Amino acid sequence: MIQELNNDQRREMINSRQRFAAWRAAAARLAGYKGSMVWAQSKGITYLRRSYYEGRQGTRRHTSLGPRSAATEKQKADFEQGRREARARFKELREALDRQASINRAIGLGRIPLIAARILRALDDVDLLGNGLRVIGTNAIRAYEAAAGVFVDAEIAATEDLDLLIDARAEVRFVATGDFPARNLMNVLRRVDHSFVKERQNFRASNRDGYLVDLVEPLRHPPRQRQAATIGTDRDDLDAVEIEGLVWLENAPSFEAVVIDDRGAPARMVVPDPRVFAAHKLWLSKRPDRDPLQRRRDAAQAQAVASLVALHLPHLPYVASELKLLPLETYNDARSLFAV
Repeated sequence: MIQELNNDQRREMINSRQRFAAWRAAAARLAGYKGSMVWAQSKGITYLRRSYYEGRQGTRRHTSLGPRSAATEKQKADFEQGRREARARFKELREALDRQASINRAIGLGRIPLIAARILRALDDVDLLGNGLRVIGTNAIRAYEAAAGVFVDAEIAATEDLDLLIDARAEVRFVATGDFPARNLMNVLRRVDHSFVKERQNFRASNRDGYLVDLVEPLRHPPRQRQAATIGTDRDDLDAVEIEGLVWLENAPSFEAVVIDDRGAPARMVVPDPRVFAAHKLWLSKRPDRDPLQRRRDAAQAQAVASLVALHLPHLPYVASELKLLPLETYNDARSLFAV
């Protein structure tokens, strides 16, 4: 079920991670220069004014930096010089990523569908990925294989949907920008593909190609008086569906990896700890109310992820002290998966 990358693929995966990290740092630096510094007059005096967007709602602010003087002249010049340098650095690294993508396509590194990668990037842009939302389900396997430097058999890792787990305990809010005042998850999806619509099941959105995005949350025990778990405030937003067993994935430590899409471009993915993922999949495979075909797929995914952890991620041992969030029976049941 697992195939190791060849030497060329390993080298270019490392290059992709490094260049992506450098590009993200350049993007963060450039973001610090958003807005503008301009001279403005008030009551006959010229002031240096900084205009920018603030807060998660993207409210436009204006701040006076003082009257025109040698100090404010220098401040404005330094800002403009720094912004020019940041833009140039960002452009250089963007071009390097584009060249890297061509290499990645040529050697077959792309593993995640383009639409899924674009959604991940859009969630990252509004600061939701890893901050109240994480990827679960089959797509999470792409993060584990990317971190381990292997390919998992496509028959058990292919999927046409994206499952997003919302941590309803956290205050999940967007970071809005001036050009995109995101209000809800549907807005983010439509920014990626305008054909996304909310399905009759309030937790699901689909696009014209039938790609599905589900918003899910754990079923609580004992049952609580539930309020709709959404991200935005609009009625048009998705309402998470409660599912048994997801509390383990919600409580699991986050695991982050750089994945490569069909066109060779990198994207950041945040998922639950792979050990908890494997144990949860094995638990699903033994539920009598689960579809028989899906149970067999669950078991294969559990074994594949456990094997790549045991063989390629030795810093993640399957030990009780690190996995206390799992019920003891579930923990013991999955132990044999990691004995490879």
